[in-house]
Amino acid sequence: MSRISAARAVRLVAKREVNTRLRTRAFVISTAVLVLLLVGYVALQAFLLGSATTTKVALTGQAQGIAQQLQLAGKAGGETIDVVTVASEQDGFAQVRNGDVDALVSGSASRLRVTVKSTVDPTLQHTLDGIVQQQVLDAQLSAAHLDPVAVHQAVSAAHVDVLPLEKRDPRAGQLVVGVVVAVLLYLSIITYGMLVAQGVVEEKSSRVVEILLSAVRPWHLLLGKVIGLGLVGLAQLGILAVVGLLAALGTGALGSISGIAVGAVVWGVVWYLLGFLLYAMIYGAAGSLVSRQEDTQSVVAPVNIALVIGFVAGINLLTQSPDGAATKILSLIPLLSPVLMPARIATGSAELWEIVLSLVLTAALIAIVTWVGARIYRNGVLRVGSRLKLLEALRG
Repeated sequence: MSRISAARAVRLVAKREVNTRLRTRAFVISTAVLVLLLVGYVALQAFLLGSATTTKVALTGQAQGIAQQLQLAGKAGGETIDVVTVASEQDGFAQVRNGDVDALVSGSASRLRVTVKSTVDPTLQHTLDGIVQQQVLDAQLSAAHLDPVAVHQAVSAAHVDVLPLEKRDPRAGQLVVGVVVAVLLYLSIITYGMLVAQGVVEEKSSRVVEILLSAVRPWHLLLGKVIGLGLVGLAQLGILAVVGLLAALGTGALGSISGIAVGAVVWGVVWYLLGFLLYAMIYGAAGSLVSRQEDTQSVVAPVNIALVIGFVAGINLLTQSPDGAATKILSLIPLLSPVLMPARIATGSAELWEIVLSLVLTAALIAIVTWVGARIYRNGVLRVGSRLKLLEALRG
């Protein structure tokens, strides 16, 4: 049988992998389960957002006189407000810090102050603004003979004074997006990378690979398998993304799509492709060293351990200090860049030169791994029986 061109060989192998994997029961069931979990999560979030919330508010001083008015106004706005009284502002501050109450309201009825731990609940602030404005309106009208326009302006300008005890981290929401991106990329890379190794071992043990190699070169077969499975993984992620977006829009759980979230998705796709190509080559080469499925775990264990340790260490550093030196260094290591760099990009802590450098280093490592992996695969894929040692596979 004559060999076919490299491009056609890779395309045919990739097409075979896509057609085979997309029709498997495992792919259908796993995708259906993930879709159900995603829709259920979105529906739960929508239910929680739509249900009435309870806010516990402490009152002190003259502000104690607005207790009934505050509860009635909260009820009208769909929020339950539990009111407690404290002896002094200091006692109220302590309860806010400890999380015993959500807010402390003090001051006079026309000049209320709200003390919170970090941010004030928008509904509570709106309710208190209404109370303050009503008090100002009553005072202005009682003075008599005033211009109605001036009264209206004075009322509209009245708001509660918010006094946060702790400074809010403006990147808290971005950090959540970054961690989610990192987790999804990690799971996708390790899951479909393992499929590459298992597929190589399956073809080797069944001797199908001997037939395939009569028509295509070994590295064409490996590259086609990697590209095909990568497309399958990308297809599954795409299905989840579309279903999640539609579910969020349908339930009203999606308020808005920020530029940060869109950027995180775009960079997530780029780094998924790079990370999968990098690790899939390693998994494929490792799989060619053994001939039985039960031996697969033993050869891919070092790769899994390195990926897990790097991921856990990187996520811990990312959550503690996205701008830290250790976080920057780990995100620039090519083996960890596909997981950590898009997470840092989502948090806004990655500089442009860091992104470019990580892309260049990862691309360079992919080229090296592709060459070395193809050599190992070529020398090991036709060797059956006992496990082939790595040095032997490299020497040929």
